[in-house]
Amino acid sequence: MTVDARPGQLRRFAGRRAIVTGASRGIGAAIARRLAAEGADVAIVARTAERHPTLPGSLAETAVALREHGGKVASITADLANATDRARIVPEAEQALGGPIDVLVNNAAAAIYAPVRDYPLRRRMITFEVNVHAPLDLAQALLPGMVERGEGWVVNLSSSTAKPWQPPFDLGALGTTIGVYGASKAALNRLTNALAAELWGTGVRVNTVEPRAAVLSEGADVLVGAHLRPDQIESMEQMVEATVYLCACPPEQTGASHVSLDLLETLGLPVHSLDATPLAEPATSG
Repeated sequence: MTVDARPGQLRRFAGRRAIVTGASRGIGAAIARRLAAEGADVAIVARTAERHPTLPGSLAETAVALREHGGKVASITADLANATDRARIVPEAEQALGGPIDVLVNNAAAAIYAPVRDYPLRRRMITFEVNVHAPLDLAQALLPGMVERGEGWVVNLSSSTAKPWQPPFDLGALGTTIGVYGASKAALNRLTNALAAELWGTGVRVNTVEPRAAVLSEGADVLVGAHLRPDQIESMEQMVEATVYLCACPPEQTGASHVSLDLLETLGLPVHSLDATPLAEPATSG
C-alpha cells in the first residue's frame, strides 16, 4: 500500500527500519506512530499482545495505527525481563522488516515504586533487567551491523529520577519510593555515555532523553497523575518530538543525556502531531 504524504508532513525515515520497545501504549506507542508516519518500517515490542488486565492499549492496537501509514509493521511479544525473550527480538525484527535495523528506541521500563530500605531482591532484579540489561542487550545485538554500515541511532528513554538528591531531604510521598527506579536510570545514562564514547567516529549515535515534566501516558497517569500540578506535565507530542529528533540526529550529537523540552527549545524545533504534520499551535506544558 502506498500512502501519499500529507502537506507539511516530515518523511525523514523513509527506507529505514526501527525497533521500539514498550510500544503497546503510552510514549512507546506514540514514538512508533511518529516513526511510521515519517516513513519507517517499525517493529514494536511489548508483553501485551492483545489486552492488558488493567490498562488500555496493546501491540495489536498500535500495529493498526502504524499500518495506516503504509509501511511494514512487525509485532513482537516479548518479556524484556527475560534474557531468552530479549535474544530473539532483533533477529525477528530484521526478518519481518526485511533488513537490518537503523534505529533502536529503548522505551520499555519497569517502574516498581517502593522504599529502598526494604525493596525486595526479586523486584530489584526485574527493574535492572528491564531498565538496564534489556537496552544494553538490544544495542549490543545491533551495534556490529550499525558500525559496519557507518550509521545508526540508539535512543534510551531515561528519567529525572536518575539525579541524586541533596540534603535537606524533602522528597514528598512519591520521592521516597523511586530510589531503585532512579538508580536503574542512572546506570542507563552512564552506559549510554560509555557506548557513545566507544563508538565515536563510527557514525553510530547513542543518546538518552527524559521528560522535563511528566508525560501522562496511561501507565504514568495511574502511578503519579494524582500527585502532579498542571505545570509539571508536558504533552506527548513534545516528548515524541525530542525523541524522534534523536533518531535522526547528526553524528556529532551523541553521548548526552537530553531533557525533552530543553532540547526542543535549544534547537528551536517545531512540534508536530503523531502523524508528523505541523501542529496548528505549539504543544505546551501545563
